[in-house]
Amino acid sequence: MPDETLLAFDYGTKKIGIAIGNTLTRQARPLEIIYGEARAPRFARIEALLREWQPQRVVVGLALTADGGEQEATARCRRFANQLNGRYGVAVELVDERGSSMQAQALLGTHADDDAMAAAVILQRYLDALPG
Repeated sequence: MPDETLLAFDYGTKKIGIAIGNTLTRQARPLEIIYGEARAPRFARIEALLREWQPQRVVVGLALTADGGEQEATARCRRFANQLNGRYGVAVELVDERGSSMQAQALLGTHADDDAMAAAVILQRYLDALPG
């Protein structure tokens, strides 16, 4: 597999957690949290991050129910993933995000905003599932 830089998104209507990683080290780390519900500033920041890091692909956490079913949040995550692909032409992978916030809180050891760490958890799941 070629060396790829990846950005991951833990999408929410009020916050978006972002993480970065790559396929060479197969390590993910939290990057930042975008706060606010207004679309224009959110996408302006996402565009700036895509320009800065130039990822070959992005990973978006897919919100599923406890039993793996779809819910209203699932459709929002899919829409966000489609917007990233459509606006920026970047390849997008969807990864099951169930339990990522609880895992992020455990890693942080606090109840502080965990969205960027949750994005790192989601990205690490993707990296861990890669062949080789």
